[in-house]
Amino acid sequence: MKKNRSGRVLLVTLFLVVAGTGAAFWADLRPSFGSEEAESTQGQAARRGPLRISVIEKGNLKAANSVDIKSEVEGRSTILFLIEEGSEVKKGDLLAELDTSDLVERGVSQEITVQNAEAAFEKAKQNFEIQKSTNSSDLDRAQRELEFAQIDLKKYEEGEFNQQEKKHDEDITLAKEELARAEQELDFSEKLHGKGFLERTQLEADRLSKQRSEIQLAQKERAQELFLEYEHPRKLIELKATLTEKERELERVKLRSAARVADYEADKRTSKTRLDLEREKLAKLQAQIEKARMTAPIDGMVVYAQENRWGGEPIQEGTQVYERQLIMTIPSSEGMVAEASLHESVLEKVEVGLPCIMTVDALPDRTFEGKVKFKSVLPDQTSWWRNPDLRVYRCEIEVVGNDPRLRPGMSASIEIVVDDIQDTTYVPVQAVFLDGGEPICFVSHQAEVQKRTVEVGQNNGKWVEILEGIDEGEVVLLSQPAGFALAPLEEGGDSKGIESVDESDEPAAGASPALSAVHAEGS
Repeated sequence: MKKNRSGRVLLVTLFLVVAGTGAAFWADLRPSFGSEEAESTQGQAARRGPLRISVIEKGNLKAANSVDIKSEVEGRSTILFLIEEGSEVKKGDLLAELDTSDLVERGVSQEITVQNAEAAFEKAKQNFEIQKSTNSSDLDRAQRELEFAQIDLKKYEEGEFNQQEKKHDEDITLAKEELARAEQELDFSEKLHGKGFLERTQLEADRLSKQRSEIQLAQKERAQELFLEYEHPRKLIELKATLTEKERELERVKLRSAARVADYEADKRTSKTRLDLEREKLAKLQAQIEKARMTAPIDGMVVYAQENRWGGEPIQEGTQVYERQLIMTIPSSEGMVAEASLHESVLEKVEVGLPCIMTVDALPDRTFEGKVKFKSVLPDQTSWWRNPDLRVYRCEIEVVGNDPRLRPGMSASIEIVVDDIQDTTYVPVQAVFLDGGEPICFVSHQAEVQKRTVEVGQNNGKWVEILEGIDEGEVVLLSQPAGFALAPLEEGGDSKGIESVDESDEPAAGASPALSAVHAEGS
C-alpha cells in the first residue's frame, strides 16, 4: 500500500512543481467546469463520478507493412530520375534511377582486366598440360634407361662374362696345342738334322716356331689373368653403378616432374583465382549498374522518405544519396499503424494492449479505435541527437479498421486509455500541495479554511483522484491561502513515500511536458 501510494504521490509532486502557473492552467480548465462553476478562481467543489486516466500524444501514420526502397549503390550517387510522390505503381515499374557514369567507365576497364586474366589463365592451363606431357616423356625415358641398365648388367653377368671367360680358356687351349705341335715338329726336325736329312735353317725355323707358340701361350694366359683380375670386376662395378645411377635418375625425374607440375598447377590456380576475383568485380559493377535502376517490387503508392540522416536534404532529382539510404517506401494496403513518442514521465503508464482512441487531422469527421502494439524498452537515439536532455520512447499503435482515405505520413492525435475509474472523488491537480512531503488540500468550510491531509490516487493533467481526506462537494482552494505556511521537505527526513522532483527531470524546451501528456475525461 505504501509503494502504491508513493507512486501516486510522485506524479502529484511533479505536477506541483508547476503549481506556480495555476492561474494560466485554470484558464484552460474553465470550459470543463461549466459557466456556473467559473464564478471563483479560488475554490472548486470536489467531484465524484467516473474519471478517465489517459495519455495523449501526437503521432504519424505509417503502413503496418511496407517495402523500403533504399540505395544499394556503393558510395554516393546522384538521383537522375525520380517518380512523383503519391504515384500508383505496378510491380516492375521504374521508381528511380541513379547516375552510373563512373560505374560504366569502371566496368569497361574491368572487362579488359577480365580478358587479360582469362588469357593468363588459359596460358597457365596450357603450360600445365605441356609440363604434364613433358614429365611423362621424362619419366618414360628414365624408366627405359633404368631397364637398359638392368638388362646390360644381367647380360654381362649371365652372358658376356661367361663368353669372354670361355674365349680366354679356348685361346689358352689353342695356344697349348700350337706349342705342343711346335715342340713335336722341333723334335722331329732335330732328329732329321742329326741324320743329315734336314738343313740347319729349317731346324732354326722350327725352333722359332716353338718359341712363338710359347710366347703366344704366355700372352693368352696373361690376358686371362688380366680379364679375371681387372677387366671383369671393373666391368661389373661399372654396370652396377650405371644401374644405381639410372635408379637415382628415375627418382630425380619423378621429384623434378612433381615440382614442375606443382609450380604450373600453382600458377594455374593463382590465375584461376585472379580470374574469379576479376569476374566477381565485374559482376559486382554490373550488379551496381543494375541496382541504379530501382523498380517497384510490389504494387502500391510511392511515399518519399520523411528525412535522411545526412543533413535533411529532401529527396528529389539531383539529390545525392548514400548507400543504404532510404529513398522511398511502398506501403501495403493491409493496415495502418500510428507511430508516437512517449515521454519518460508517462512510460510506466502505457502497456502493450491498452485501448486507444485516435483522430486524424486530415479526417476530423471520424474517430478511430486502436491498441498499443509495441513499446520500446530503450530511448529513441534520434531524440538524443536532436535534444540530449530529452528521453522519449518509440510506441506503435495498431489502427483497428481501415479507411481508404488514410495515408502514410498523416498526423494524428492519440489518446491511450490507461484506466477508466467508474466511481471516485477527484479534484483539480493544482488543489493539492505538499507540506513537509505530505499531500494536503486547503478546504473551505463554513467560512474557514482547513489544512487537510489527503491520500491521492491516479491522476492526469487536470484531475487527481482523492482516496481519503476529501468528500464530494467539499470546496478545495486552488491556491495557497494567506496565513498558511508549507513546511519544506527536510533532507534525509521522512517524506511519507513522496519523492522530490528535480527540475532536470522535466521535459526539455520544445518537448511535451508531463502535465500536457495526460488527459482526463470526467463528469
